[in-house]
Amino acid sequence: MLHKCKVTVIDKKLYPELQAQYCADPQVGPCPCYHVGDGYIFERYGKADHFWHMGIGTLTGEGGDREGTAGSAALPHCSEAWDAISRYIYTALQGGSIMHGWMNDERVMITCCSDGTRPVIFKICRLDYKAFYIEGVGCKKCEQKIAAALKAIPGVTDVVFRRDEKFTEVYLDTEMPDKILRQAVEGCGGYRVVKIDQ
Repeated sequence: MLHKCKVTVIDKKLYPELQAQYCADPQVGPCPCYHVGDGYIFERYGKADHFWHMGIGTLTGEGGDREGTAGSAALPHCSEAWDAISRYIYTALQGGSIMHGWMNDERVMITCCSDGTRPVIFKICRLDYKAFYIEGVGCKKCEQKIAAALKAIPGVTDVVFRRDEKFTEVYLDTEMPDKILRQAVEGCGGYRVVKIDQ
């Protein structure tokens, strides 16, 4: 299987008493780089290799390219956060167990940055998928038909069509033989799976 890593900011803490006692600017306040709900997707397939650029361009969703936000098109992740989370991101991108025996799902880790006066809490999740190259997909209806057939298979969690790169991502929460997925696509009629990368 191929792998991505999804990072989500799930909380931010602030300890003003510690900032007042120890910080050069006692009113520095909460971390300005991250916002609760910010989401990031790290990839290493096709044209993407986000890890080696410290996550520049990984910010997704409503945050878009919010100026001054870590992971936007112009900004890498904060060095304090990157130091704390990069090993988990790299492990996920390689398909490894992020935290076996500690979390109830080895594909997930809850961790935080190392700023003791205003830590940011992250959920890090490995996403497993296969890249399908499908001939005959010409419109949105084709995509909807194929997605419905694939999502009807237990273990398929999502289907994403990458039109620009001409492949389809099939997300799985368990190992699955290619044959089952191929039959679902080709059973829709008029489509042929020419290659599956995993």
